[in-house]
Amino acid sequence: MNDPSLAGKAVIVGGSRERGVVTTCSYEARKYGVHSAMPMKKALQLCPHAILVRGTRGQYSKFSNWVTDIIAAKAPKFQKASIDEFYLDLTGMDKFF
Repeated sequence: MNDPSLAGKAVIVGGSRERGVVTTCSYEARKYGVHSAMPMKKALQLCPHAILVRGTRGQYSKFSNWVTDIIAAKAPKFQKASIDEFYLDLTGMDKFF
């Protein structure tokens, strides 16, 4: 988390209030029914006291690459479906560990 003062609070990351989409949200916001890919307008109806944070694509890409490197180092077969979604074939991995 880039801002420790937001810990434990209902936080929604995404675009503009009117036309944006929720990128992600804290567990505290999820308790109100907020989830990724939801229109921001709907999210704010469900959790009007949420703190809105604009996402930073560069930061998101940095962490996506970091996770990709970890998966590539450990999983014999994987496919990256999007910036934050992977498919892994873990066949035989029980013998590895």
